[in-house]
Amino acid sequence: MTQLRVAIFLLLLLYNHIAQGQLHPYSPAVYRRLPSLREQAAILDGWRDGRVARIPALLNKYNIQAWLISQREYAEDTIWWSVKSATEYAPHRRTVLLFHTNTSSLAGQPNPLRWVDNTGAVWPELRTILHAYNPRRIALNTDKDVAFGGGLHVGEYEVLARELGEGWMERTVNEPMLGIELVAARVPDQLEYYRELQETTWALIEEAFSERVIDPGTTTTEDVEWWYREKMLLLNVTTWNHPRVSVITPESFPGWAGTKDVIREGDLLHVDFGITAIGLNTDVQHMAYVLRTSEGEVDAPTGLKEGIEKANRMQDIVLARMRAGKTGNEILKESLDQMKLEGIQGQVYSHPIGDWGHSAGAVVGFTNLPEHVPVLGELPVQPNTYYSIELYAYSFVSERNETLRFRLEENAYWDAETEGWRFVYGRQERLHLINATRPSHRPSFVVQP
Repeated sequence: MTQLRVAIFLLLLLYNHIAQGQLHPYSPAVYRRLPSLREQAAILDGWRDGRVARIPALLNKYNIQAWLISQREYAEDTIWWSVKSATEYAPHRRTVLLFHTNTSSLAGQPNPLRWVDNTGAVWPELRTILHAYNPRRIALNTDKDVAFGGGLHVGEYEVLARELGEGWMERTVNEPMLGIELVAARVPDQLEYYRELQETTWALIEEAFSERVIDPGTTTTEDVEWWYREKMLLLNVTTWNHPRVSVITPESFPGWAGTKDVIREGDLLHVDFGITAIGLNTDVQHMAYVLRTSEGEVDAPTGLKEGIEKANRMQDIVLARMRAGKTGNEILKESLDQMKLEGIQGQVYSHPIGDWGHSAGAVVGFTNLPEHVPVLGELPVQPNTYYSIELYAYSFVSERNETLRFRLEENAYWDAETEGWRFVYGRQERLHLINATRPSHRPSFVVQP
């Protein structure tokens, strides 16, 4: 009977983990090996093909018959990076792309039609094709507010106006949702690779926030930042944002730089960074505590643990209110209202992620716009996408007699089967503990001065 009760308990525990997917992983993260570069190129091109295949339906959704993208080398349209081949590093000369609905005179033609030109030969050919196809509405990426709908450079716009003429330019429209929906949508088979990138991100954090890297009283926050950069090179990944490592104080606020401190026993540490590989980006924030081992401390103070729990509760609140079709501002207001009901103070500033660190779609708050975000906050959340759940909770730490911001960030995806958001790899629910119990030990990986 006792064995049966144990078995039932373990099954319930497993069910809870599977159903909610919100737990701090049980085992340490490991560095995941990426496919070879050649294999990655094939994977990326497959994802690109799947994405481009959606464009005709996307054009029909917005009653647009053609989407014209014109760019020059080193002056790329933002959308270029989501539709190029894996072995292209820049558009050559002037590269012109014409996406269409695969109907009328362009039925069965390549999509997009593509020209690489530095002679001007593209323009009469393009005019001839437009004349036969006769699109009523032609999208140009001219949006003033949305980067994924505003990638057409001014010089290129002037060339288009001159070469196409007034008649065709009168048919041009600005529709930023084309770029937003194209970039935001997850590609099939992508999640397994993204989960491995997330685990590698966690493995980097777990190693950095340990005595293998940090020697209290000697190692600085900047040392740890550059350790991340060096270690990433060894793993064949890069980053879209320099790692930011900070010693947390009551004055600490989310920003664009870490602190310049020597790390000491009793410090509360924070890191904000992500990695870039195989066309994807991660963005994670974790916290760590440096044990006062010289005083016999073996665990973090209770007040610090309570702060993490409050931030976890905020994550639950935000994810429970995020649904496709809602605007970022609607989700933000509902989340702040629920936080107020529960007596939680903090701030939400979550954003899409995936192809870019700050990717296409609705934002849910900004650090400098905590209650309402013009334009980007009015966009609808897209279905089948990734989000970075970024926020902080205020929590009073009685052991320190101070109120601190507990800043966490994890990446999540929409799970159509459960109709809910799940963290890609997990979320931090306990502090990383830096335990200098071996005074003679020195970090095995040291950034040279």
